[in-house]
Amino acid sequence: MEGRGKEECMRQIEGGVTAAKGFEAAGVEAAVKYRDRKDMALVYSRVPCRAAGTFTTNVVKAAPVLWDKKLVEESPFVQAVVVNSGIANACTGKQGMDCCKAEAECAGRLLGIPAMAVLVASTGVIGMQLPLDRIQAGIEKLAAAKSDTAEAGLNAAKAIMTTDTVPKQIAVQTTIGGKTVTLGGMCKGSGMIHPNMCTMLGFLTTDVNISRELLGKALREDVVDSFNMISVDGDTSTNDTLLILANGLAENEEITAEGAEYEEFCRALHFVTTWLAKKMAGDGEGATALFETKVVGAASKEDARILAKSVICSSLTKAAIFGHDANWGRILCALGYSGARFDPENVDLYFEGKSGKIHIFSKGVACDYSEEEATGILSDPEVTVLADMHMGDAEATAWGCDLSYDYVKINADYRS
Repeated sequence: MEGRGKEECMRQIEGGVTAAKGFEAAGVEAAVKYRDRKDMALVYSRVPCRAAGTFTTNVVKAAPVLWDKKLVEESPFVQAVVVNSGIANACTGKQGMDCCKAEAECAGRLLGIPAMAVLVASTGVIGMQLPLDRIQAGIEKLAAAKSDTAEAGLNAAKAIMTTDTVPKQIAVQTTIGGKTVTLGGMCKGSGMIHPNMCTMLGFLTTDVNISRELLGKALREDVVDSFNMISVDGDTSTNDTLLILANGLAENEEITAEGAEYEEFCRALHFVTTWLAKKMAGDGEGATALFETKVVGAASKEDARILAKSVICSSLTKAAIFGHDANWGRILCALGYSGARFDPENVDLYFEGKSGKIHIFSKGVACDYSEEEATGILSDPEVTVLADMHMGDAEATAWGCDLSYDYVKINADYRS
């Protein structure tokens, strides 16, 4: 894509899921579990959408995951997503599936669309049944409140939060086929973050005109280097869901084959998903810093991914980042047990942040660096470990967060 002015073509704009043409959203208080915040959200398209999704690889799958997988695979179109926070509707048996069906039927009736065009998602405590009366009352509020404003999109992003400290949303515009195309998104996730093919809960909307097949291909391939490269605590949720809805209202000529227009859509998609993924990692439960690991010079792309993910998943390394301790031995150890082969005598390690960059390990031994300078870098709100493996030209980046006392406090009493 060199030489095509792509950097000037794409730009970040205000908003999230309502930024693209034809999309509306809402966030309301329904008292599903919480009594002091918005806890139900709606994303709605005025016209039918093509949809794609990726879902948790956990064998234990929540009822909404099973419902959405079926709809994404079988429904001719999708037009709405209803989300609740506080209760996950996971491990709830037939009653949980019946609740998904009742949610979709209620939303379908109020929005004037088929129940099979309504996706549902839940996040929160596992094992509790959803209070269907409050859920249905919440859907009525959502249908009445939906709007295409930026405020409505932000309300939706706030309503899907659980232990998140900030809402996470973004929107970008680019040009495809001579038409301005918009892609927006929101996500939530702060704990139980160790996705494989997806994130905790993520919702993307776009007005691009693209075939269902290519929409799915773009999403599946993108998550490998975005949401699949983050971890907070090594726990893969029962509810992980990432959905994308495309309604075609940008009126570009339909993207039906790979090429320049498909590549531009994928570029915009990756910008959005990577931005959201990093926000999730940096907002990990109890986190004080975003912890990034970039591996360069790896023998293969897969090795680079494995090595980078191994470091950001290391509890000892995460604890060292929290303590601002330049304990490079923990990093080298995490690289060593990752499963990727390399020569430890030929690895270079660096710490990098806003405060500067420092070389800490080279040719099998520690470098002569300043501990005070290293501590300063590790005190930055975003800390990067750069590992040069000197094995090839492949690279990958993974994102996590430090491990603080507050992580245990938050999760020790989560159900209450």
